Amino acid sequence: MTSSSDPRPLPARAEFQAIVVSYRSAATIDECLSRLRECIGVAAIRVVDNQSDDGTLEIVQRHASLDPRLRFVANPDNPGFSVGCNQGVAELEPARDDDWLVFVNPDCMVEPDTFVRLHALAALLGDALLSADLVNEHGERDAAVRRRDPDFGAMLAGLLRPWAAPKMAVAPDDSQELQSVQATSGALMLMPRRLFARIGGFDEGYRLHAEDLDLCRRVRDSGATVAVANHVRVMHVRGVSSRSRPFFVEWNKHRGLWRYFSKFEAPRRGALVRAGVFAAIWLRFPIAALRAAFR
Repeated sequence: MTSSSDPRPLPARAEFQAIVVSYRSAATIDECLSRLRECIGVAAIRVVDNQSDDGTLEIVQRHASLDPRLRFVANPDNPGFSVGCNQGVAELEPARDDDWLVFVNPDCMVEPDTFVRLHALAALLGDALLSADLVNEHGERDAAVRRRDPDFGAMLAGLLRPWAAPKMAVAPDDSQELQSVQATSGALMLMPRRLFARIGGFDEGYRLHAEDLDLCRRVRDSGATVAVANHVRVMHVRGVSSRSRPFFVEWNKHRGLWRYFSKFEAPRRGALVRAGVFAAIWLRFPIAALRAAFR
């Protein structure tokens, strides 16, 4: 898997600081960290492990012993993805003007030029949060990379007309090198460190899922852009950490949706709509959890 070749000159070289939050990631994190260490411009790698019990931490320790850029935090519990990301940033050296953060899931396999290509495109936008075109092992594109904000009112209407329920996914438009979206996947996010600080980082009230929707919305609210680099591909072996605890994942996914609704949508909705959204989210939970368990 290679990212696209781009003949244009790159802008001034930036320093990339990669944050990886791991949980039971032994199946993929060795290759993930090997690739990160080979990436052009990577000045620091911070791994925050959330109480893995499958050998993940031993793999991380081995990489840390081989590369002084890599340091890790071993949490005694699992405080969640948002907390882990913020911890990783806090472990970095003091920020410089040209620092860029890259949040990388332990099941994402970057190429040596992935970050410099993303940075070259991000430089065209000013302050921006960028993701790549994430694909699975079969080359199928990840629908979570290009999304709209959740529309909870439309979701409620969709309960009566399920065939007309709104879809969050946005189709890729390969005629655009940079495709603006409302939200992208937290599996791979590149952004200026100053922008991350300006919006206050990840909301630690999310344990797992929907924190990327929240972050993207606050990025846009700050006046910055969220976009996807359609011609820069990265392989994402999706859901490796989630497979061992499907009920836990679905619980926190639905909890995250309710938090997102409460934060951004509830203040402008009536009591009946708020009650309806609450019921719709939690009535859907057992169905989604059983479906995830069978998968």
